[in-house]
Amino acid sequence: MTEKTHASLAIPARDTEDGHALPPRNREWKRAKIAILIVLVLLAIGALRTVVADILQNRSVADTTQQNAREYVNVVTPKQSDGTGNTLLPGTLRGYVESPIYARATGYLLHWYVDIGARVKQGQLLADLDTPEIDQELAQAVAQRDQINSSLGLAKSSYERWQQLRQRDAVSQQELDERQSTYTQDVANLAAAEANVRRLNQLESFKRIVAPFDGVVTQRNVDVGDLIDAGSGTSRSLFALAQSDPLRVYVQLPQAYAQNVSVGKDVIVTQAELPGKQFHGSISHISGAIDVPTRSLQIEVRLPNPDGALRPGAYVQVAVPAVAHSDIIVPGNALLFRAEGPRIAVVDSNGVVHLHKVVIAQDLGQTLEIESGIDANDKVIINPSDSIADGDRVQIEQPSDNSKGAS
Repeated sequence: MTEKTHASLAIPARDTEDGHALPPRNREWKRAKIAILIVLVLLAIGALRTVVADILQNRSVADTTQQNAREYVNVVTPKQSDGTGNTLLPGTLRGYVESPIYARATGYLLHWYVDIGARVKQGQLLADLDTPEIDQELAQAVAQRDQINSSLGLAKSSYERWQQLRQRDAVSQQELDERQSTYTQDVANLAAAEANVRRLNQLESFKRIVAPFDGVVTQRNVDVGDLIDAGSGTSRSLFALAQSDPLRVYVQLPQAYAQNVSVGKDVIVTQAELPGKQFHGSISHISGAIDVPTRSLQIEVRLPNPDGALRPGAYVQVAVPAVAHSDIIVPGNALLFRAEGPRIAVVDSNGVVHLHKVVIAQDLGQTLEIESGIDANDKVIINPSDSIADGDRVQIEQPSDNSKGAS
């Protein structure tokens, strides 16, 4: 309101403390509108900034989700088979002849002459036993034999005299038969006594423990003074002997390779503790049947060992020659098992997965020989996920090369 208006309404005009009049109200209103406008602009800018931030965040989340949803795979190209190769199988070295040495006589160990690692010849003395019981039994048997032999002499002369008396009809036939029976019985008794003496002499020879064949002593289980029991039922062996040249290698060959081996075929034997060394042997025996629990065929390899570098009982690897049944080989971890049968996932040039039905010619363990279903130029996914499906899009993480293919 103006001063005139105030005057007309009999309202005294207000002055400021310094005596000046207040500014007009239209100017205050203009300032208020400007302030309101600035606030509205700031609010609009804040809202726009929030909307832009939400849009950018949603786009980032979508990109991250798409990135995480993208499946990366490793691929290899199938390897071309050259038609030959080796199947590497574990084997165990055995002496060509191995035997524990038991005593045939009961007694005490008097002395031993060889220890572990000693190379012995057939018939070489290994130990001596003290057998006092056998010695006494032998002495008694010899005395009994001599006694029977003396009695036999008397029975024989008596029988001959009674024969002469019978010719002169001085004695009856019954008396002659009795003398003949006594003589015959003494002959039989002497034969039994001599057999007993031979048996005890044989037991006496068992006091000397000798090597049954050429070989190396692998165990010595007794010492001087030990009580030795005869036989192998409950008693312990005195020694263990093994012939280390040549050696036998026993290999369990899986049924899938059973058609690849034959007697006389050469094999290569290696031992991890002897790097860079190869030992050549040949298949000497093949089991005539597949073992049902393991579905494997046992083969025996004869392996020369003139320098003794290999020891019986060692674990070795045997490379058995194999015949390839197909030209295409892929890693074993590329195979997928589905209800429809075995499948292999292949990636095309557009990154699309195709599940190919394959026919396996031979399972080589770490690798597979594929008869049909894939080509040599296909990109095969290794270690595919169980959820992978036909038509999925994937990203190849590492380029395929033959160095990463089946080995």
